[in-house]
Amino acid sequence: MEEKGKEQEKVKKSFRDVINDAFKELHDTFVAFIKAPKALWGINIPYIVEGLVYFGILTILGKYSSENVGLTDAQSGLVYSFVTGGITFAMLVLGGWSDKLGVRTSLALAFIAMLVGRIFIALSGTLGLGNGLWSPMFITMTGGLFVMVLAYGLFQPAAYAGVKRYTNKKTAAMGYAVIYGFMNLGAFLSGFISSTTRHTFTNIFPPNGLTAVFWVYVVLTAVSLLITLLLLTKKTDKNAVARVAKENAELEENGIEVEEDDGEEKVVKPDIKVNNTQLIIYSILTVVFFALSGYGIQNQVNRIFDIKLFNIDIHIDVAFILFIVMIILAVIDYLKRRPYHPFRDKRFTFFIFILVPVQTLFAHNWLTLPYYLDRAFQGTLVSQYFEVFSNLNPILIFILTPLIAGLTAKADVYKMMIYGTFVMAIPTFLLTIGPNIYMFLLYVLLMTIGEAMWSPRFLQWIAEIAPEGKVGLYMGVGQFPWFMDKVFTGFYSGYFLEKYCPKGVPTSEMNTGFMWFIYGLIAIITPISLVLAKNWMLKGFKTKHAS
Repeated sequence: MEEKGKEQEKVKKSFRDVINDAFKELHDTFVAFIKAPKALWGINIPYIVEGLVYFGILTILGKYSSENVGLTDAQSGLVYSFVTGGITFAMLVLGGWSDKLGVRTSLALAFIAMLVGRIFIALSGTLGLGNGLWSPMFITMTGGLFVMVLAYGLFQPAAYAGVKRYTNKKTAAMGYAVIYGFMNLGAFLSGFISSTTRHTFTNIFPPNGLTAVFWVYVVLTAVSLLITLLLLTKKTDKNAVARVAKENAELEENGIEVEEDDGEEKVVKPDIKVNNTQLIIYSILTVVFFALSGYGIQNQVNRIFDIKLFNIDIHIDVAFILFIVMIILAVIDYLKRRPYHPFRDKRFTFFIFILVPVQTLFAHNWLTLPYYLDRAFQGTLVSQYFEVFSNLNPILIFILTPLIAGLTAKADVYKMMIYGTFVMAIPTFLLTIGPNIYMFLLYVLLMTIGEAMWSPRFLQWIAEIAPEGKVGLYMGVGQFPWFMDKVFTGFYSGYFLEKYCPKGVPTSEMNTGFMWFIYGLIAIITPISLVLAKNWMLKGFKTKHAS
């Protein structure tokens, strides 16, 4: 009876008391995080700068590809697919290497490679090279982007592995939320730096000053490398690990269960030697068939057919179809030879892949929004400073993510996924009324709240279920759906822009409302599917994987 009375007393707790308790917990956790080891700041500070540079490049890459390199919207969309999808694929392939090399070495190598890649991107607009698809300018730009893509295969998994290494049980959730927010803070700042630089150097770097922006990003990448080398040393790493171990011991004394860490970075050794010959062959054929397709180099080998089925025009590109087939075969072969791969777990696989539809809204932040704001709001302040308005979401994420993380720290992960994806997807339909700055601002606010509800928790969930010494691998695998999402969203976003938000057309002749209606229907698939699959997902669902 006494226990029942205590339970009733807890139930009768006022909403105000619950909120006060939540904010107190948030305050205590945030203070503990601010006092985190120096090594953690060796990750956080460069992460802010990298957020600025990376999202800054994404915001202007489409305009640069279209106006400077001379590509169509559809071709520019493919460049985005190559960059963003390639980064996720690189994390899948190289994520395990971040575990082998260690946090410090991985981050240093990543920043060196990113610096080299971004120098080539800036040079593509500086050397006066001929433009157009497969021109010297195009090849120089994509070569630099390729090096940058490879660098990200090490950078992001290593950064999140570092957060896990340099935070204790109490500050871990805040650590993942803060690093997620820091990258978004940098993204917001990029809007001001980009627009100011672009307007200032238009005459020096015609036709639009974007090349000057790329050179600013080269300098900032060098700054990130320097900060990493100065703050993340062997000494600070050793001190941080010792401090975290001590803090975890104290938490354990207070009844909080923690995982033991002996302070040594674990090296991943495969259980069996895997024959990757077929995977390499499929990968080579994937590149070959894409190059031969209508999206690649003009050639006489490929066959393209146009047929009409049920009064619908269908464009059949044989080489492109074979490109898709090679991707599927490569994935099947990769998993077949790795029986303990996370993708062999059906619930884990469903959980991460069903997020793809709502994640298309992330991709549209750079695939669609910069074009939409520049063209649909032409002649207004919104169009003139489209970089700033394109990056309102990041500053809201920076503010809201730690707050929401603190308030929902004890909430069920699956429920947060459902609520968060619903809140993120539904506001897309606000944009169906056409270009309206108030509806756009409301869309950004609500979508961001939804994103802040589920995205950091999802990243934390992946890192925590990873077996010992395989955090980098699981981070890469967990984000594989991003590869599909970024690649395939880029394939259709350019088409939608050319059809419903074309360049050089008056706003009255656009149909952006229908474009956003289609995107809203795609995004809403995620929360509906999560609700329908809830019983299956929660029945015996693994929250922790064995080593």
